[in-house]
Amino acid sequence: MATRKEIITKQALRLLEDNPNGIRYVQLVKTIKQAFPDIPVNTIRGIIWNLDQRIPKLVYKPEKGLFRHTKYKDKEISSGEKSKIKGIKEEDFYPSFADYLKNELEEVTKAIPLGGNKFKDKWGTPDVIGIKKPRRSDIIQFQPEIVSAEIKLDTSGGALITGFGQACSYKLFSHKVYLVIPKSVSEEDKSRIESLCLIFGIGLILYNSMDSENPEYEIRVRPLKQDPDMFYVNKYLRLIESDLFE
Repeated sequence: MATRKEIITKQALRLLEDNPNGIRYVQLVKTIKQAFPDIPVNTIRGIIWNLDQRIPKLVYKPEKGLFRHTKYKDKEISSGEKSKIKGIKEEDFYPSFADYLKNELEEVTKAIPLGGNKFKDKWGTPDVIGIKKPRRSDIIQFQPEIVSAEIKLDTSGGALITGFGQACSYKLFSHKVYLVIPKSVSEEDKSRIESLCLIFGIGLILYNSMDSENPEYEIRVRPLKQDPDMFYVNKYLRLIESDLFE
């Protein structure tokens, strides 16, 4: 007859095999408790907490508190590859994010899709850029603010790192910057990108990259406002003045 330790370990492995992105400690304990209500929760915790150390060939932790089956360690499929199958392109999300930036977050009074090589600069061009200007009815008037966003669809290889670097470069001419990445990104990569965004004051937004009609944008980190270099503000905005200020 199997011991409680064997029963719990077997159930944990089954759950991890069914969840390629992994399961967090609290949820893993909760799910096992639901399957075996007669086993005390403290017994489950005592067996689960070091699962990755007891059976490292089968379980590992890509980040603190997250257990994942080792069979998925080298089998992550980027959201960009999945989207290619459905014929979705990164540019398909530019208009909807511009609308989200203006009408949902209300960060700007006008936002436009950009992308491409509009700035003709090796430092890159934002996928979406917006401006927040005071309205005549505002009691307190303020200087216009520029908000930029970098949207990533393909997250394979170093694409996320590249996207983060581009977002950092936009701080040269933007008061606020957002990095927009798919919700399907691994929890390990999400955690690292989130930490970097918090450190550098960049906003982080997750979205459903499989449906350009309903991206379901979700804000994860709010950006910090900072003063850009006005030399670069004027240099780049002259290139889109008619589009952004009309």
